[in-house]
Amino acid sequence: MKTVREIATEIVRREGGYVNDPDDPAGATKYCVTIGTLRRVRGAATIADAKALTKSEAIEIFEGHYFHRPKINLLPREVQASVFDMYVNSGRNAVRILQKLLVEMGFGVSIDGAIGPQTADAAKAAQQSAGALFADAYGIARRDFYFGLADRRRASRKYAQRRNGGKGGWIVRAEEFMRPKFRMSEAQFQE
Repeated sequence: MKTVREIATEIVRREGGYVNDPDDPAGATKYCVTIGTLRRVRGAATIADAKALTKSEAIEIFEGHYFHRPKINLLPREVQASVFDMYVNSGRNAVRILQKLLVEMGFGVSIDGAIGPQTADAAKAAQQSAGALFADAYGIARRDFYFGLADRRRASRKYAQRRNGGKGGWIVRAEEFMRPKFRMSEAQFQE
């Protein structure tokens, strides 16, 4: 299993440098750290601060604010990387997706976007019950969330589907955390 630092480093490497895409409601972003996140972490931040963010600062933000603070460490190790990656990408929605999955699996948890004893215990029980399928099911639920977001917000479709019709970054990102047999083929994706 990868360490939190290794996962955070991969996120920074994948996300790349500074962007300020008008179609992205997050605004100015570098290494997937948004201007809003910088303001929450530092108390004040400008676009210049976002542009000046270093890789090591981004990694520290991810570890502290996107792994430890939301208590992802309480989840089974098998889903930690995927939930962590999703939390960086979509905040508390990462936990809501997990909680909805747990409810669908028959566990009585609240869908509040927070990891507490109830969610952690249910996730551990789900992991024991489903084994590797639990992480795959989370990856599929995550992918479905991205499809739904792209359907609801037209400007975001480019993150789910590339211009050439292939899988966009959101879909590729979700599928990284599931076994290959659960990833969509290009034909399935086109459907």
